[in-house]
Amino acid sequence: MDTAPHSLIQQYLSTLRTQRKLSAHTTENYGRDLQELHSLLSTSANPAIDDGALDFRKTSQVQIRKCAAQLHARGLNARSISRKLSAWRGFFAWLSMEIELKANPVDGVKPPKKSKPLPKALAADDAIRLVSQGNPGKDPSSTMAACNRAMFELLYSSGLRVSELATIDIADTREGAYESAGWIDQENAEVTVTGKGDKKRKVPVGQAALQAIADWLPIRASLVKADAGPDRHALFLTERGTRMSARVTQLRLKIHGQALGMASDVHPHMLRHSFASHVLQSSGDLRAVQEMLGHASITATQVYTALDFQRLAQVYDQAHPRAKKNGPK
Repeated sequence: MDTAPHSLIQQYLSTLRTQRKLSAHTTENYGRDLQELHSLLSTSANPAIDDGALDFRKTSQVQIRKCAAQLHARGLNARSISRKLSAWRGFFAWLSMEIELKANPVDGVKPPKKSKPLPKALAADDAIRLVSQGNPGKDPSSTMAACNRAMFELLYSSGLRVSELATIDIADTREGAYESAGWIDQENAEVTVTGKGDKKRKVPVGQAALQAIADWLPIRASLVKADAGPDRHALFLTERGTRMSARVTQLRLKIHGQALGMASDVHPHMLRHSFASHVLQSSGDLRAVQEMLGHASITATQVYTALDFQRLAQVYDQAHPRAKKNGPK
């Protein structure tokens, strides 16, 4: 068998066409991936190169890892690198049946982890406009307008999950088998909630949210029904006097954002992301943000450092005279 690299690649592609009956398009893709492997191995300091000629038989796992790392450094995404590794693995598996190989050098080489999309956060001005402005198409003095503003202000002020917001009572209540999972403490400007893992935490509440809640409380008092059971303790009530659900809060925020012409499809978790990003931008205190969000691990909070850098990069691109926002001239 001719063991020259290009010859081996062509023999393998022929096998794919004739024995595995792969389509011409798929075979071409395999060919490109293998030619790229040849190029990567040929341009690196490679012990598999003897007298200027590449020998696939001497390719090591270390070399394959370096090739994958080069692709990653070029900006290739994890899915594409995974596909190339699969093509290379198949080639060396075939090669091991044709000639003697110590091992398949691609075995055990994993692609980089797929990057998770960054959570969407609003700019500070947009977040403030969303929670402070009333729906232009509705009466600002209506019962639910006051409730909506208090809910939205509290979500952004304290970075709460919408599920946590739905459990907040007007005070810490213990009544028979009922026990408050969360409550507002206006005097100390803080809210207590029960997060994941049934862990309680206290989070500060800003003055804007406290004022919105104070405006809502007289209206809330008129909605409370004595026969409503535990719902009568809820901080946020519907017009029927029942506890405001997480789902209804989500729908109300979405409709509110649309009425204000917000570019994004806003939802409660976006306000939580905005809270975390804006507090981190101002303070730089990752641990404090972790505690306020109720994250068990600092790793979950570190995503907001990426959001912060994203904002800094945008400012740089817009402001620095040598930024590449307009490309080379």
